[in-house]
Amino acid sequence: MAEERAQRRLAAILAADVVGYSRMMGVNEAGTLTALKAWQKDIIQPLMTKHIGRVVKLMGDGVLAEFASAVNAESIGTKHDLVLRPFTALAARPGCCTFGRLLG
Repeated sequence: MAEERAQRRLAAILAADVVGYSRMMGVNEAGTLTALKAWQKDIIQPLMTKHIGRVVKLMGDGVLAEFASAVNAESIGTKHDLVLRPFTALAARPGCCTFGRLLG
């Protein structure tokens, strides 16, 4: 019998999370959800398209995305940080987005 080989591929995974999401939901649920949907539509989706990424899962305030290239995954995190820089003075300010990058 011929042995089947597993098909493998390399991927870069990007995880993003909104800082202070639970607190923001407690203060203004409707406004927070509106802002979150706008963030996903106006910032995340265009960056994914530009950097050839694929959203694997949206979970509340989080995004899990896959890229064929570690360079593209890192680029989206850097570009997102630059896009939001004018809106925030501190990285840990509520409403900011933190990125975790797993490259390998």
